[in-house]
Amino acid sequence: MPRILIAGLFHETHTFLDGKTSLSDFQVRRGDEMLACKGDSSPLGGVLELADEFGWQMMPAADYRAQPSAIVEDEVIEQFWNDVAPVARKGGYDAVYLVLHGAMAAQTIVDVEGEVLRRLRQITQMPIFGVFDLHANFSPAMSELADCLVGYRENPHTDAREAGLIAARLLNRCLTTGQRPRIQIKQPGLLWPPTGTGTANDPMRTLEAMARQCEGEDESLWAMSVVAGFSFADTPDTGVSFVACSTGDATPQLEALAKRARELSHLAEITDPPADEVLKQLKPLREGLTVLVEPSDNIGGGAPGDSTGLLRALIDHRVENAAICLCDPQSVRELEAGARRIQLGGKGSRLDPGPVELEVELIALNDGRFELEDKNSHLASMCGDVFDMGRCAVVRHAGLTILITSVKTPPFDLGQWHSQGIAVEKLSVVAVKAAVAHRRAYDKIAARMLWVDTPGPCSSNLKTLPFKLARRR
Repeated sequence: MPRILIAGLFHETHTFLDGKTSLSDFQVRRGDEMLACKGDSSPLGGVLELADEFGWQMMPAADYRAQPSAIVEDEVIEQFWNDVAPVARKGGYDAVYLVLHGAMAAQTIVDVEGEVLRRLRQITQMPIFGVFDLHANFSPAMSELADCLVGYRENPHTDAREAGLIAARLLNRCLTTGQRPRIQIKQPGLLWPPTGTGTANDPMRTLEAMARQCEGEDESLWAMSVVAGFSFADTPDTGVSFVACSTGDATPQLEALAKRARELSHLAEITDPPADEVLKQLKPLREGLTVLVEPSDNIGGGAPGDSTGLLRALIDHRVENAAICLCDPQSVRELEAGARRIQLGGKGSRLDPGPVELEVELIALNDGRFELEDKNSHLASMCGDVFDMGRCAVVRHAGLTILITSVKTPPFDLGQWHSQGIAVEKLSVVAVKAAVAHRRAYDKIAARMLWVDTPGPCSSNLKTLPFKLARRR
């Protein structure tokens, strides 16, 4: 019975945000606590379930997860290592399996995943396999120190669990055949905003198709990952990369992918029109649901989820039968205490003009825990089957319904609205703070989807960001 040490470290770090991400921001499972995830919708849950089929005995070390946010305090990395190191030093395992993000950065550690792999390699020479996010900033250290890491293949990340299973099957192949692949990486020097990295559109659609063709034509190529990168992190490895796990030489395939990426790069370099301009064009409102997408406050990219740019535009243009969600625990507390005039939003980013003072009608106060309606959604890849928005308030101002949460909530599952009594599909307009990952939920109910530009830390216009370390084309 093979014994597999398993651990998870998952955080997408936005290095241009104010503040720090501390240990208290992480959901932490240690040892056998990780086994409770077995069978859920996360990559960890899938691997733990598949282990039974393979007859693996799992040695759970630690699993740390947090929502995308600001630079991580060094303490988090050291505490994670203090949980993993004793299990790793104990020995008695045949391989290591890691659930990673790939774009994590700490105060003094720019490449967190590379550093964790370096420390593991000082302890063990056993095979190291694992899964990582399509938006990783994949580093040479990751390629040199691991044997096989497999990236998600879809954005929105509907296949996060399946990608974890692919990596686990490849580990089983290694253990049963004795073959041990190596990782090769190609970095073409391209930086794409998240809005340009959806796999339903080019350039990612073409690149993913090429990668799957490469896998089908070469038996020595175990996996080829198209990695879009996370452009809101300033690191030497920020940007697009291609990652091959092979027992042969994947250089020709990597070169071909890099060449095609450069040819199609202009299709990913997206900028969005101003919100006011888009709302003017919407008058009069057309039939069906209009989804307004606000990438600059993309919660899935680390933004605070309380920016007021689109809120102000909806109010100024007197849009009726509309809804928007903001994270503002202070306003929730004030509403619970009886206030009906609040200073809403504008507290989480210096790029925002500040709170909006509103007189509101209180519709409901609720707990924010909800079960995901779509267990294959982008949100499921982060949290499993359940998400907790904290205490929530539903208020109305003129024709605008506002859902106010205490925990920022990526808009990747319609259960967010339905759990609060809001039939979002019956609205004329809904605003979502996202880039691409919301599409799994909203494509099926939207008559049209329009992206808008507002002040915020996740703007698609990357020229506004003060890069110092990233190597750009």
